[in-house]
Amino acid sequence: MKLTRRYRFAASHRLDVPALSAEENRKLFGKCNNPFGHGHDYVLDVTVEGSPDESGQVVNRREMDALVGERVLARLDHRNLNEDVPELARATPTTENLAAAIRKMLQNNWDLPARLKSVRISETDRNIFELEAK
Repeated sequence: MKLTRRYRFAASHRLDVPALSAEENRKLFGKCNNPFGHGHDYVLDVTVEGSPDESGQVVNRREMDALVGERVLARLDHRNLNEDVPELARATPTTENLAAAIRKMLQNNWDLPARLKSVRISETDRNIFELEAK
């Protein structure tokens, strides 16, 4: 059985590849290359999979919320993804790279009885990325 919990956080970023020229970055990323950055209200869905325990739950929701809150939300909410998130220090903070960083944050010492199945992050209504757990 799968359970998905939804979380929200706000963060800013600037999409820019240092190896490219300013013109190439503008062509590639458009307004997302704004030198001052821009922000998003992200929606994060974390899906776990397992069998219900004796309480009838796949996972204790408070424990899952605490884990996601500590490992992800506390590190990303109201942050500049380019400057404040070590996992993105060497990567362009695209939402693809953000999804991979979140998966890594969660998988490191995962201690819930249900298995992490996937992370899904919505940057906008039109840009939604899903990454299966390893």
